[in-house]
Amino acid sequence: MDVSFLGGPGPQRGVGVVAPFDFALDRELWRWVPDEVSLHLTRTPYVPVEVSLDLARMISEHETLGDAVRTLTAVAPEVVAYACTSGSFVGGVVGERAMCEAMSRAGSVPAITTSGALLEALVELDVRRVALVTPYTVSVTRVLESYVAQAGVTVTGCAYMSLTRHIWKVTYREVVDMARRAAVRGRLGAADALFLSCTNLPTYDVIPQLEAELRIPVISANQVTMWAALRRLGTPAVGPYQALIDESARSKPALPDPRPGSVVQNAQNVQDARPAQGLTDRSDEKQQEGWT
Repeated sequence: MDVSFLGGPGPQRGVGVVAPFDFALDRELWRWVPDEVSLHLTRTPYVPVEVSLDLARMISEHETLGDAVRTLTAVAPEVVAYACTSGSFVGGVVGERAMCEAMSRAGSVPAITTSGALLEALVELDVRRVALVTPYTVSVTRVLESYVAQAGVTVTGCAYMSLTRHIWKVTYREVVDMARRAAVRGRLGAADALFLSCTNLPTYDVIPQLEAELRIPVISANQVTMWAALRRLGTPAVGPYQALIDESARSKPALPDPRPGSVVQNAQNVQDARPAQGLTDRSDEKQQEGWT
């Protein structure tokens, strides 16, 4: 068969991705990427530590990131992304900027992190108040809340899962349930957007569903990472009916539906059965689900 008329594959533009050793959602990242862009992934070295602040610090050391970025130089990516939320917010806003600088020096290309991309997305969507969903323990979740606050954004509510391993096994149903809880109007008012944290948390297919239900933009760790990386290339991410990527999907927040039996009312009942919204004690560290 003569295939010469096909002309071969078209030219590719590359995005280098540095991911934690336990990252399991490569396929999800690709779903935001257009055909003309390739992802080149590498992982940080394995360390026998559960998901925690200690792990976040270990996998985000500048030497570790620099070594990872240098492994990508042979394929000449145009931008490098550190695809880890906790690893990029653990040092605060100043620490995140220092990571980007370290990666840029190592690879001589622009560099972004998931947490930096989060703040960029909040600016893009004009978000001043955000609700958070995390799979983390309460201690890790608190540091995310602090990171967002450093950027001048108010956290209106947060639901967390207290997981220390196998986060990629969380189901879509669990993600949706946590999102509903976090987004309920609390004592700090309604959120302008909802953020689903952790690049190991599956989110792609639930984003449009949650945006339609909650009537606010819903952004996730993998989504903002790919959106920001592709933005550096001047190329839009692929995400139909996702407000961050598709401007036609953006809408004004609606007031909660107070009718008995509504999704919002049911979620409100869950919140009303819990203590007043606020930071929890560290004794909550071992519970399976939490609310802060």
